[in-house]
Amino acid sequence: MNIKDSHYYRLFRYIMIIVLLLTSISGIIIISIISRLYKNAELNDLRNIGRLYAECISDNCNGDFTEYSDNLRQKIMNNHDVEIYTYEYYSKPVNSNNDNIRKLDESLMLKIENKLPEEVLELSSSSISQNAPYMIFGTKIHPDSRNPLYVVVYGGTDSIDSFTIKLMLIYILIETVTMAMAYFLIKRKIIKYITFEKDFTRIIENYSKGNFSEKIFTDLSPNLIHISERVNALASNVEKSEEISSTFIANVSHELRTPITTIGGFVDGILDGTIKKNHQQEYLILVSQEIHRLRILITSMLNMSKFESGTMSPNFVETNLTDLVIKVVLMFEKRIEDKQLEVEELDSSRLTAIADPDLMQQVIYNLVENAVKFVNKGGTLSFSFDKKDDICIIGIRNTGEGLKDSEIQQVFNRFYKTDSSRGKDKTGLGLGLSISRKIVHLHNGHIVVKSVYGEYTEFQIQIPENPRLVNKDKKEQ
Repeated sequence: MNIKDSHYYRLFRYIMIIVLLLTSISGIIIISIISRLYKNAELNDLRNIGRLYAECISDNCNGDFTEYSDNLRQKIMNNHDVEIYTYEYYSKPVNSNNDNIRKLDESLMLKIENKLPEEVLELSSSSISQNAPYMIFGTKIHPDSRNPLYVVVYGGTDSIDSFTIKLMLIYILIETVTMAMAYFLIKRKIIKYITFEKDFTRIIENYSKGNFSEKIFTDLSPNLIHISERVNALASNVEKSEEISSTFIANVSHELRTPITTIGGFVDGILDGTIKKNHQQEYLILVSQEIHRLRILITSMLNMSKFESGTMSPNFVETNLTDLVIKVVLMFEKRIEDKQLEVEELDSSRLTAIADPDLMQQVIYNLVENAVKFVNKGGTLSFSFDKKDDICIIGIRNTGEGLKDSEIQQVFNRFYKTDSSRGKDKTGLGLGLSISRKIVHLHNGHIVVKSVYGEYTEFQIQIPENPRLVNKDKKEQ
């Protein structure tokens, strides 16, 4: 992936544009505020000079007024970059013989007259020079023995312009440094995100091709870490599902192939005369058993499909769970006798619940069948019936080898068989417990396994007394 095609690269460009705009706008505002403050300070200095001059000539208007005002004016102008003029009403300056200085501007005089106090402070460019702006301060004084006088002080704006230019240059330098630092810092961070995006895209493409060898890792934001963990978990689940599917197909193929091959061989032997007539009945019984095994496999697979698609709907009625257990145990009476097993606690009190009797019988059948298969010869089958907080509990325990901790975690997986059960159970499909758990879940219950290796294994069916009330509560929530 080209770096410029990355979403993060486009985001980087947008961020830099925003940073540039913000710093530029901030600079304009800051420069404007500081320049205005500086200009106001310069104007205040000009006003202070003008007021000082006006107060001095007002207090010393007797005697040789012109000589005094000229001396004072010259002294102030030597110390400050200003020009000072004293006007009589509409006349030339009283302290200047320069005919190039025009009379007091009428508009300025009117502004002074109309102000309280009678003074003006402003930035103007209409009087002294038409090419450069200037600062002006004007005021009116009232000497005791003279007519009113107008004092006007003119100041240049070069210092203001110079200050503004310097301020702009400084801010441009600061903005340049800021933009450079922002560029390198943000780009450094963005490069990490772009690298993550490239790796993420590449690994996702591998996932789409069925290659789950590589995982996504990042030390960036918590949100990306969370996304990476979720994607990794999803990939692991897909990988596991594919493995389960492959195992499922292999197991189903094997389970179907074995009875089909057996049936085909027996039928061909009967048809071509290899199996004599006096033995045909015996082999037909074997064919019937294999067909029955195929039927169980197909039925189990159909039920599994219904469970997983959510199309299986239980038929809830009031059911005597104790009677169901007794009925199932009687189906294994011969095998129990052959193994010389002792059966305990079947005479417990009656336990009833709202359940689907056919589905619950299938669960109990699967558990009792496993218990009978794996109990030690001369061992014990124990049953328990209990109710706690509206939860009906059926326990089915067998003595014997028991389960290891690692096996307990997997016994409900499809087609799973423990190492020891592979030799003891040649006909089982490894679907019984998986189907049983799904049926119990349809009743809003749980199926729990407890085992001590070398001593016993116990399965507990835990279902609500009335699963329909649980479903109703879930819908209301």
